Amino acid sequence: MAAEGISAEVIDLRTLRPLDDAAITASVARTHRAVVIDEAWRTGSLAAEVSARIAEESFYDLDAPVERVCSAEVPMPYARRLEEAALLQVADIVAAAHRAVD
Repeated sequence: MAAEGISAEVIDLRTLRPLDDAAITASVARTHRAVVIDEAWRTGSLAAEVSARIAEESFYDLDAPVERVCSAEVPMPYARRLEEAALLQVADIVAAAHRAVD
């Protein structure tokens, strides 16, 4: 993505309680975009909570909708190939980043 002129600021939330709202809102204020990545399901996930907080606290700083990249909403398969299909992939993250900047 760097070759395409897209840079990213990464926030690794090491603790979930308390959630580091200040770091998240500061990042959105600087970048004006947000892509939330979570290996959990999209529904009821931490990604949903982080996205909601961004919408509540940083709505006017956003230049694009918040993008969420999550795993498929299916029970996690045991077979390796099916597990890979259910988990989010790098291509999913890249596509979300492109949507955020376009």
